[in-house]
Amino acid sequence: MKFFIDTANLAQIKEAHDLGILDGVTTNPSLMAKEGIKGEEAIINHYKTICEIVDGDISAEVLSTEFNAIIAEGQKLAAIHPNIVVKVPMIKDGVKAIKWFTDNGIRTNCTLVFSAGQAILAAKAGAAMVSPFIGRIDDSNWDGVELIAQIANIFSIQGYKTEILAASIRSSLHIVKCAEAGADICTCPLDPILGMLKHPLTDIGLAKFLEDAKKM
Repeated sequence: MKFFIDTANLAQIKEAHDLGILDGVTTNPSLMAKEGIKGEEAIINHYKTICEIVDGDISAEVLSTEFNAIIAEGQKLAAIHPNIVVKVPMIKDGVKAIKWFTDNGIRTNCTLVFSAGQAILAAKAGAAMVSPFIGRIDDSNWDGVELIAQIANIFSIQGYKTEILAASIRSSLHIVKCAEAGADICTCPLDPILGMLKHPLTDIGLAKFLEDAKKM
């Protein structure tokens, strides 16, 4: 399973990259705004900087919801760097745009997926990735990880090549459960990734080793 970091914060991206496990980045308008990145030129320049740090897929989200506008915006984003994957919402015009992008050699990430049916439509249209939002599904009293498993099973049976990108990750446990369920990628903030480093027995064992080392 590949690890993406879900942020527009350059320091966090660099920290995850330096850890040696980072395969890509996902962002969205909310994350850009959180970092004070506003305006088309500033956003494009920020994506360029991210692409200089990370040699992997960088999901760049369109803001438009109408077919022609999605296409125009997606083409601009795809032109930034070969590693850019155009992030398109799961709506009717979004699915149409995914098909157009696929036919024209532009990879896409279908975002805001909350059902297996939506994932099937995105895969049929040729999306390179689908992003089920498992944390938000959990918030609605449904099982987000179970959706990952369902989509993985369907894609395996049907032979779809679309990768499952588990999004809206809330914890380190979410990451492990998504790996068990068959996610190809998980994207999350830095904290859940760093949380995987921690275990109380590791701390106890290390303290014991260091204590014994002083006696040598």
